[in-house]
Amino acid sequence: MNIVTLLILIVGGTAGIFSTFYIVISLFVTLGYKIYRKIKYGISMFN
Repeated sequence: MNIVTLLILIVGGTAGIFSTFYIVISLFVTLGYKIYRKIKYGISMFN
């Protein structure tokens, strides 16, 4: 394989992995924060 193609493949793959991890982690953090506010302050989860 060409070295430039391999470099683009590695950079694109790591960018995809990190963006996927960020989306998954932020989903659970947001849900946890909304549940915490619901329990502590009685605020609706949909605000």
